[in-house]
Amino acid sequence: MTTLALPSPRSLLVAAGCAALLALRLAADVTPAALFSDHAVLQQGMPLPVWGTASDGERVVVEFAGQRAETTAASGKWRVTLPPLAAGGPHTLTITGQNRVVISDVLIGEVWICSGQSNMEMRLGPASGLQPVANWQPAVAAADLPQMRFFTVPRTLSLTPVETTDAKWEVCSPETAPHSSAVAFFFGRALAQARGVPIGLVHTSWGGSAAEAWMSRASLERQSDFAADLELQKEFLRDPAAGRARADQQLDEWYRAKDPGTTAGWEKLHDATADWRETKVPSPWEAAGLPNFDGIAWLRREFELPADWAGRAAELHLGAIDDDDTTWVNGQRVGATQGWDKLRVYPIPAGVLKAGRNVIAVRVLDTGAGGGIWGKGVPPHLARTDGASVNLSGAWRVRSTEVMAKLWPVPRALTESVSTPSALYNGMIVPLLPYAMRGVIWYQGETNADRSKQYQTLFPALIADWRRLWGEGDFPFLFVQIAPWTGMNPEIREAQLLTMKRTPNTAMAVTLDVGDAKDIHPPQKQPVGERLALAARALAYGEQIEFSGPVFESASFSNGRAVLRFSHVDRGLVAPGGQLEGFTIAGADGVFRAATAKIVGQTVEVNADDVREPKTVRYAWGEAPTGNLFNRAGLPASPFRTDVE
Repeated sequence: MTTLALPSPRSLLVAAGCAALLALRLAADVTPAALFSDHAVLQQGMPLPVWGTASDGERVVVEFAGQRAETTAASGKWRVTLPPLAAGGPHTLTITGQNRVVISDVLIGEVWICSGQSNMEMRLGPASGLQPVANWQPAVAAADLPQMRFFTVPRTLSLTPVETTDAKWEVCSPETAPHSSAVAFFFGRALAQARGVPIGLVHTSWGGSAAEAWMSRASLERQSDFAADLELQKEFLRDPAAGRARADQQLDEWYRAKDPGTTAGWEKLHDATADWRETKVPSPWEAAGLPNFDGIAWLRREFELPADWAGRAAELHLGAIDDDDTTWVNGQRVGATQGWDKLRVYPIPAGVLKAGRNVIAVRVLDTGAGGGIWGKGVPPHLARTDGASVNLSGAWRVRSTEVMAKLWPVPRALTESVSTPSALYNGMIVPLLPYAMRGVIWYQGETNADRSKQYQTLFPALIADWRRLWGEGDFPFLFVQIAPWTGMNPEIREAQLLTMKRTPNTAMAVTLDVGDAKDIHPPQKQPVGERLALAARALAYGEQIEFSGPVFESASFSNGRAVLRFSHVDRGLVAPGGQLEGFTIAGADGVFRAATAKIVGQTVEVNADDVREPKTVRYAWGEAPTGNLFNRAGLPASPFRTDVE
């Protein structure tokens, strides 16, 4: 037995006194928000809020580039606003209270927020489980760009607003660039070359996140679809244990109501798997037995263990599972996790494993994009503390039960899921407010793809929410249309197109020509960033340049053909390769047939011999479509349909 040495009462009093003195000293320290740190970039030409914490009543003086402002801290906080300043630097920012903080190498230039999910998060340098960004080596080698800086917000989930973040500015260099967002890097580099001023890129994204996670509670309260989630959050905050129990109960009830596998007890040691497909683990199931599938599926693996494993404790390592899983070993639940990139390590209690036949059953919920046990570089295996292990890679069995379109809404583990309403807003946007910036670039939508109709209103609501929160008016909000990929429905691209057409001061970078049908994370990130930069130059800075590919505006039908009209035709429409591709046409029967399309002046004429009275036309309409309608600026047209729903 181990004996614990307890501290004496005197030592406790001394420690308490020291702690009190330290707390008093720390309370007196004036501390700026993390965004105000060495190598920061501040926005030119706008009032500059500067804020932080200090003791109540503490006088705080801020000095920067010949400007001075002062205030008195209240409720532990302080804030001043400096007048607009011209681009330049480096400058020194000094903040004085009872202590003095000196922040060096501060530039004034253009600041952009870079947010979204995994395609924005995807870094410039190689990352485990992802194919590398195209041409990353020369980009990194030439990344000696001291006028460009990155501020990367750490992943943070929270049910309540978090006002601080643990991050710092980094100067772009060949050493730091590989860890930056690839899209943000190429956007910033192109913008710096065009504008000739310092560029600050505030990167705040999280792979697999849903749009509602990035929105404020006030905004979501106006969206009836999230009322139940928000009420559950209130209950959780009042009583975390009760809220967690209720959330777990709701999820269990949801699976029993929605999933035939749960109802049938597939976690048990049954043998009825003859109609299950074979799949390879680790691997996204789209590439191994379940193409184009989002929803619930079960995976099973039978394996033999020698006698010396029987009854002993072990750990089950499954790597990453996209998106959520519940896992059983020999019918006993050993763990559950939400999050597509979290590594699963589940303890198996003594007595569960046995000599001979054993069975692992994994229920997987994939809400969109890739799915299944994809590993993230970790092969599935059993491990004991004495070093013995059993490799579980290779052939598993899989069977799907229900598609995602019939499963919404999905209950969420509030403190774990990157789809929890407001959780990423609280943890990763609130700490940035109200940092002066020019605009936003955004790459998200994959996780909301199975709710594309909802996204038509949800995405504009997010844009309006952020504009209200920053208080800078209708700042430019530039976003990326989801790239072609086998498994991505076309309606999400339509929702993005409609958002761009209906929401002022927005632009959309089309990726029809730079996607990868086999990978939801296409490696071509340079064209994406550069197209966003074109939009920034036009919308934010008023440059008279073309920044968009052709955008469908209207159609007329007569004489057996459709005539389509577009905006953003630049100096004319073109079809690289010669013949226009990607158009289909339908009559009153709604049956779409391959169409002949040709450019006639500023329009496109479409017809098909077996459609005498056409009623509707679609272009590049599919999961991984192709099409070659461009303008002379070299920018592709967005997929569209004339029969918008």
